[in-house]
Amino acid sequence: METLMTDRIRESELILNSDGSIYHLNLLPEDIADTIILVGDPNRVKQVSRYFDRIEVEKTKREFVTHTGVIGHHRFTVVGTGIGGGNIDITMNELDALVNIDLKNRVIKKEHKALRFVRLGTSGSLQENIPVDSLLISSFGIGLDGLVSYYEWKNNEDEKQLLALCHEKFVSLQSAQAMYVASGSSELIALFQKNKVGYAGITLTCPGFYGAQYRHLRAPLVDQDIFAMAENVLFKNQRITNLEMETAAIYGLARILNHKACSISAIIANRYSHTFSKDPEKVVDEMIKKVLEILTVSNKIQ
Repeated sequence: METLMTDRIRESELILNSDGSIYHLNLLPEDIADTIILVGDPNRVKQVSRYFDRIEVEKTKREFVTHTGVIGHHRFTVVGTGIGGGNIDITMNELDALVNIDLKNRVIKKEHKALRFVRLGTSGSLQENIPVDSLLISSFGIGLDGLVSYYEWKNNEDEKQLLALCHEKFVSLQSAQAMYVASGSSELIALFQKNKVGYAGITLTCPGFYGAQYRHLRAPLVDQDIFAMAENVLFKNQRITNLEMETAAIYGLARILNHKACSISAIIANRYSHTFSKDPEKVVDEMIKKVLEILTVSNKIQ
């Protein structure tokens, strides 16, 4: 692949290990497939890769775990990202660098390569009619973590409209001005909707698990009920259906870096009914098997 001869990327910006692998993920360009499954829990990587016909690559550094293997003639990579937007920032940028930067010469490649990201995560439902043990496809991610505000990019029209609506409905939220909205890949979303994976809705991505998701243990919370605010958001017949900690960051960076992304969540809690799954590992495993089956029979995924 040709390289685009622009300014050389400095060693302090593009950090490589002594073997030439990318800094945090410890991966080389040949270690990854074009279709990448993202899971938050590093222990869930082997829960996905156990369904591979064979595993070609197994690498670990810090909390980041990567397995690459094949099912039939389809090659997949599964990466355990850890929790939250900060880890997604590392994961997405470093995976992009592996395919779109000439690491040896430290220059951007002339021809862009688009990756496909499918997030398989867990989430809590905000709607009474989306019960625990169901699956949900995210059409949009609304980010409260502020990550994407550090990047220069432009919203499409749907994103602009939804963001304006969120600014109106979440006006009393202290972090409202740092909110951002990013959409998933229409192609991947359509693929999973066609195969009836589960519900569809808008996902609220929070910068934490307790206070940021309005969970009260001992630390007092400010009087900002995000559930009540979320109930008032209705966009193109979709509501804010669930909350978690990664989807908006994945969608935002995929849009910025020109990749395709879709987030699918196993609903293990319902915040409306105050219920939690009796067997969360079972619903996660069912999600993994269903998604892998769809990806391996789709002509669009090679």
